[in-house]
Amino acid sequence: MRLSSMADYAVVTMSAAARHCGGVRVSAAQLAEETGLPVPTVQKLVSTLTAAGLLRSSRGVGGGLKLARPAAAITLADIVEAIEGPITLTSCSEHGRHDCGLESACSLRPHWPQVNATLRGALASVPLTQLAGAVA
Repeated sequence: MRLSSMADYAVVTMSAAARHCGGVRVSAAQLAEETGLPVPTVQKLVSTLTAAGLLRSSRGVGGGLKLARPAAAITLADIVEAIEGPITLTSCSEHGRHDCGLESACSLRPHWPQVNATLRGALASVPLTQLAGAVA
């Protein structure tokens, strides 16, 4: 399994935002500068992360971006799911997906939910504070 570039960049962006936690709001351009990511990429990520409830955006003087909740309450799983959707290793374990030719005879399909839950649990055990290098 490999994260997409956008999921990877979202983790980098959220880590940078977490380093400002409790301070002044930060702009997407500032996050882009700090991370070395292109501004349009960060703007797209910020929009998605805001829609997912991980960032909060304010306009006007003193506006900008802040974490929507404390960094310790945001996990790697939250960030990955905001970009990628539910964490599943196989498409057959996604609700409503029936596109596998082996589905009717597959003896592994009943086990994938447990595998997916274990993987999600591992990602959920990594708080943003750890990724950002901040004290929990």
